[in-house]
Amino acid sequence: MTRQIKLGAFLPGGGQHIAAWRHPDAPADGATNFEFHRRLAETAERGLFDAYFLADNLSVGLGGREGGNAKIAGFEPVTLFAALAPLTTHLGFIATASTTYEEPYTLARKFASLDLLSNGRAGWNVVTSAGDETARNFNRETQPSHADRYERAHEHVETVKALWDSWEDDAFIRDKATGRFFDAGRVHDIDHKGEHFSVKGPLNAPRPVQGHPVVVQAGQSEDGRRLAAVSAEVIFTAHQNLASAQEFYRDIKARVKRAGRNPEHVLIMPGVAPFVGRTEEEARSKYEELNALIVPEDGVALLNGLTGGTLDLTGYPLDGPLPVSNETEGMKSRQALIRKIADEHGFTIRQLYQWIATARGHYTVVGSAEQVADQLEEWFLSEAADGFNILPPWLPGALDDFVDLVIPILQRRGLFRTAYEGRTLRENLGLPRPANPWTLARATVQAAE
Repeated sequence: MTRQIKLGAFLPGGGQHIAAWRHPDAPADGATNFEFHRRLAETAERGLFDAYFLADNLSVGLGGREGGNAKIAGFEPVTLFAALAPLTTHLGFIATASTTYEEPYTLARKFASLDLLSNGRAGWNVVTSAGDETARNFNRETQPSHADRYERAHEHVETVKALWDSWEDDAFIRDKATGRFFDAGRVHDIDHKGEHFSVKGPLNAPRPVQGHPVVVQAGQSEDGRRLAAVSAEVIFTAHQNLASAQEFYRDIKARVKRAGRNPEHVLIMPGVAPFVGRTEEEARSKYEELNALIVPEDGVALLNGLTGGTLDLTGYPLDGPLPVSNETEGMKSRQALIRKIADEHGFTIRQLYQWIATARGHYTVVGSAEQVADQLEEWFLSEAADGFNILPPWLPGALDDFVDLVIPILQRRGLFRTAYEGRTLRENLGLPRPANPWTLARATVQAAE
């Protein structure tokens, strides 16, 4: 089989499940324990994962984060990955950074630096940070509208890419004999002037090892799909069933083609949270054990956060239905998904927060290693996924279970690598290295002469 599953490991130190930090085998300080993150990176590399993926938040968000309150304080992702990169060899590092609250120049510089430090293993997860709580940390009282955030994101991503290209690959000569450090003809101002940004350039960092760090995007609203089609190389998405995943997959691939890009160079990787056992009964026991640790107030806070931050459940019985909430300018696709889960399953408030406590709307699979592998294989072979972001519900045990029990089955079926294909994240994902537009333009002129 030439086409194989790509795997990201989504590993917040506090765990994915809202009560993960309370698991008897999890460190209570996992979110800020560097040695624990080091162990997770080593396990992911042993499992031949493409990348260690880390989300980020720009506000505290009590109760409503992955790992619950264990995630209210943690490492900034690029800083953490810069420390982990020298301790690994092949594992990629995909860090989240916001187009809403970060400037293109500083963001381009730090990801170029991470790519250099890791020798070509960096990726940028593009997000349009939502929530009024976050806005109040960045000189605003309310968040920008959903549409405005995505308009800014389009311009932001293109500006960052232009900055990464401002130095051509062979710009640095560093000739001690002549004293010539760089070729002035191969460094360029970008002179960007747009609606949201004015950036002269060039970037004060060399062109990244990969040309561009891999660009990842996670939105699936209409605005998110438009951004993904023109900018993303990996798309992290949330679906509860095969049919929904197939619709998204086919829609995105068609949009990518219409945008003049190669659909094979845009990888769609839904999130999957696996509870893995040697038997289905063992897996079910692990699921129930973790859900029993949920503090009800945290479950309610999680629901409120995911439904836009305006759902007041005070006085509503936990074993009654979820009341109606108004759509906000937050994560619109996730708000709709949570409501859809509640309606389709007829969940009570308690049942709903127990269901989404693991992965906040991503697909949760509870079963034997063979059953989990079957599910991944079905989605992969049915135009629903090019790979998966694996969200272990608690750490380190659920990651160990996946690496030790599921990956060998995928390898035996020919669905997953037995060794890394290359040294950079792009090489392992099978993505081309972007050509420098200045170099291409010069070659075109020379060919015409």
